[in-house]
Amino acid sequence: MTDLVSYAHDVKAGVATLTMDDGKANAMSPRMLEALHEGFDRAERDAAVVLLTGRPGIFSAGFDLSVFPQGEAATRRMLQLGATLIERVLGFPLPVTTACNGHAYPMGAFLMLAADRRIGAAGDFRIGLNEVAISMTLPLFAIETARQRLTPAYFNRCVTGDLLGPGEAVTAGFLDEVVPADALASRGRAIAEGLAQIDLAAHAATKQKLRAASLAALRRAIEAELAG
Repeated sequence: MTDLVSYAHDVKAGVATLTMDDGKANAMSPRMLEALHEGFDRAERDAAVVLLTGRPGIFSAGFDLSVFPQGEAATRRMLQLGATLIERVLGFPLPVTTACNGHAYPMGAFLMLAADRRIGAAGDFRIGLNEVAISMTLPLFAIETARQRLTPAYFNRCVTGDLLGPGEAVTAGFLDEVVPADALASRGRAIAEGLAQIDLAAHAATKQKLRAASLAALRRAIEAELAG
């Protein structure tokens, strides 16, 4: 699809695999975010369950920090693309599985929090929201994304900067399960293929009811944070 995000649609299995790979840390630049938006649009047109994954050792290092010094317009565009991608995933009518290959910092973690099923690779990796740790304030849309998925015991810890290993990330709510790194691809594929067998119309209708309040809160947060 692009040099940053590849798209592979297995028509027979009903699964579209989106693979992020910028050759480095999978920073969520505007180009990466645009490619992900395009991938989800394409998956919806193909009526395919989505499997979203990264490159070995890294799911995503979060927003591209090199964009912030470029000024308000560039920063706002990147944040808008990121926020609306979270909204897109949270309300996506087809099941979304994320397979976290390693580290996952804010924007990467937000995508996992918005997905239906999340698996992670075992290893010396860190997952979480590190804005406070790097002297940044967490956006309202990020807080709402975390609120709807993280357990109460971890919510305040994580939004103020705690990073967790994969096992603790399951307890907190970032992940549903952890598997050996060499089993991540096959496990993610098995989950996605299994989800492709459910009644997808019933899934979409139930998800809309289940997440209506969270989506409304997220939309208000996006408008409040990015107004103007």
